[in-house]
Amino acid sequence: MFSEVKFPVPWGHVAAKAWGPPEGHPVLCLHGWLDNANTFDRLIPLLPRDCQYVAMDFSGHGLSSHRPAGSPYHFLDYVSDVRRVAAALRWRRFTLMGHSMGGSVAGMFAFIYPEMVDKLILLENLGFLLAPEDTEAWLKSKRLAIDRLLSLEAKQQAPKAHSPEAALQRLLEANRHLTVEGGAILLQRGATETPTGLVYNRDMRVRTQSREYLTVEQCVKLLQKIKDRVLIILAQDGLLVPHKLESRNQFVKSLREAFEHTLKEDIQLVEVPGSHFVHLNEPEVVSGIISNFLTAQNRARL
Repeated sequence: MFSEVKFPVPWGHVAAKAWGPPEGHPVLCLHGWLDNANTFDRLIPLLPRDCQYVAMDFSGHGLSSHRPAGSPYHFLDYVSDVRRVAAALRWRRFTLMGHSMGGSVAGMFAFIYPEMVDKLILLENLGFLLAPEDTEAWLKSKRLAIDRLLSLEAKQQAPKAHSPEAALQRLLEANRHLTVEGGAILLQRGATETPTGLVYNRDMRVRTQSREYLTVEQCVKLLQKIKDRVLIILAQDGLLVPHKLESRNQFVKSLREAFEHTLKEDIQLVEVPGSHFVHLNEPEVVSGIISNFLTAQNRARL
């Protein structure tokens, strides 16, 4: 069983779901881009029951408030969402578990607030966002984010309503790694029923977010700030397996080597069968690995 929670913020609230005893070891769970807290619905019930799990919806996602009109979504805004929720929960030190974009947010939070994180669990993510290879590509990405935001504001279109079947189909078409069951679980929190049909809850401005890109050299330096243990789980048919990445293959290879060289015995990197949403589609594939990591003592080999 879980409970719904809302944390007040200046522009509204951050919504979340909580499982487990309040006195349990705190674990904050962070979903991926355009997803929501329901991405952990099938995984958390399989994890140690003596932990307290809080899965939050980032601003503009799920049941959380959208940011004020005229405000873009910056990557660091999601990091500040995490800091606000931790403050509201009065958590001084906790475990972070993030999937996809949520893993990048978790990684950045661990670098900025290393004293607050005891363990870091990255699902289909290496904790960083890859920087474009050249300056012109970087500038183009920033220009595109601004232009897309202004274009959305100019159109001022009302959210479109879809039948339940159409809404699910659109979600599955945009996420080829999702199963029908997984998509339905995300849609339960990702859309609201109206008289004309289902309307997606997400803020369309989320698609225009400005990201914080890092080079491999910056990543290596940041890794030295980590004071916690790290578990990285990559799916064999996911988005980050090196042999499936052509343009980013060298980056992923270099970053994995940097993780292992810098953190040494404090990192566990595992490849499992499955897709990008393996934690939602087939949670039993990763639940045992995560459970062992959560129960293991810090600074001890698994």
